[in-house]
Amino acid sequence: MLKAIQILGCYSGFVSFIRRLPTSSSLLRVSSTRRNRCFRAHSESNPGDPSSSFSSSSSSSSVSVKSAGNVLKVNFCQWCGGPTKHGVPEGEEKIRAICTLCGKITYQNPKMVVGCLIEHDNKVLLCKRKIQPSYGLWTLPAGYMEIGESAAEGAIRETWEEACAEVETLSPFAQLDIPLIGQTYIIFLAKLKKPHFAPGPESSECQLFALDDIPYNSLAFSSMLVTLNLYVQDVKAGRLKFHYGTINKR
Repeated sequence: MLKAIQILGCYSGFVSFIRRLPTSSSLLRVSSTRRNRCFRAHSESNPGDPSSSFSSSSSSSSVSVKSAGNVLKVNFCQWCGGPTKHGVPEGEEKIRAICTLCGKITYQNPKMVVGCLIEHDNKVLLCKRKIQPSYGLWTLPAGYMEIGESAAEGAIRETWEEACAEVETLSPFAQLDIPLIGQTYIIFLAKLKKPHFAPGPESSECQLFALDDIPYNSLAFSSMLVTLNLYVQDVKAGRLKFHYGTINKR
C-alpha cells in the first residue's frame, strides 16, 4: 500500500489528496490531461525515509521515472530451450538473456492490467478477492489483458469473470504505470447493462459502495486506492477527467 500519495493536477483548479496508511513507502504522481496549466506540490513522505522519492516534471502528458524494475532471470531460451547468458547486446544498454545456441535475445516487457470502474446509482462496484495476492481485500474488477483482445474487451471480460456483470465501457478514466513491477493499469469508466452482479470464482463478495463508504483501508492494491480517490475528487468537482500517472515503489 502507499505510504503517501501525491496527485499533480493539470486543470483550472487543483485538489491534492494525501492519505497515510500503515505500511510501505511508495509515491504517486498523477497528471490529469484536460488543459495545459500545470500545478506542482512538494512530496509528502515519511521524513528521513530514503526509500521514497518523488521527481517533478513540467510536462502534463508524461512523468519521468528512472527505475530498473524487477526483471526475472531467464535461464533458458524461449525459442529453442538452450541455456542463456546474461549481458548487454551490441547496440543496447540493458542486460538481456541471450541464447548461447541460437543467439536470440529474450526481452521482458511490462504487463497490461485492465479493469472497470462501474458507476451505478451514484455508487461504485467493488469485489472482495478470494485469491492471493491480497486475499480478502476489495478491488475494482480488473486483471491481465489477454492476447487477441483490446484493452476495453479485456476490461469487460475481467468484469464478467470477477463480478458476473455485463458492462458497457464509457471512456478511459486512468492510466497508472508501476515501473518497478512492470505493470500498467488502464481503468475504464463503465455502466451495468443489467442491474445484476454476483461473485465470480475469484471473488467472495461483490458490493456497490456509496462514495463516502468506500473501504479505503481495505483496498487490495495501491492502483485501486489511487483510481478511486481520483474518481471521488472528480465527482465532487463535477467533472470527470482522464488521469495519467506513475506509482513509484521503493
